[in-house]
Amino acid sequence: MVGMSPLFRRGGAAKTPEARVVTLIGKPGCHLCDDAEAVVAKVCGELGVVWEKKDITRDEALHKEYWEQIPVVLVDGEQHTFWRVDEGRLRRELAG
Repeated sequence: MVGMSPLFRRGGAAKTPEARVVTLIGKPGCHLCDDAEAVVAKVCGELGVVWEKKDITRDEALHKEYWEQIPVVLVDGEQHTFWRVDEGRLRRELAG
């Protein structure tokens, strides 16, 4: 990923899809995480949005915060959804 962390970006204007960052938080062996990854990969790929995957089993802070909610999707560092990812809702969030 190139550029500044989304947590440090500023600006009041709406971001273009290319300026957004999606983070999928999950763990290996989680079928809901696999389902979420398919949706995130599809939507982000179609819109040109950068996305990343983080494993809660490798990050204690993420584990403490999200272990009961995985998979969790963050958009620009803010929680967008958890458990099930709605393709249309994610697409609207990223395109808007």
